Amino acid sequence: MPIYEYEHISDPCSEGKIFEIKQSLADAPLTQCPSCKGPVRKRLSRIGLSIQKSNKELRDLGFTKLVKRDDGVYENVTRRDGESRYMVRDQPNTLPDFSKTIRD
Repeated sequence: MPIYEYEHISDPCSEGKIFEIKQSLADAPLTQCPSCKGPVRKRLSRIGLSIQKSNKELRDLGFTKLVKRDDGVYENVTRRDGESRYMVRDQPNTLPDFSKTIRD
């Protein structure tokens, strides 16, 4: 269910001046605060969009992306210097070097 923002038109209550509430798309917009019954209006707010990152951007952010190429064979499309291009099942020497990306 989507989360909508509402704003108190008059004085805010314990919910605050602006509050969020989960509502179905079919639900009518609120006209009263569910807590204090004061008048409210729906706000326009930003939405979260996820834009796909390129393999280079993923690598620079510290991620490792493996793409399945065959049964038990994965291509490391975000490989770094010294890493194997392919990761093969039962061959630990082909695993990516996570010590370069995982930190405490």
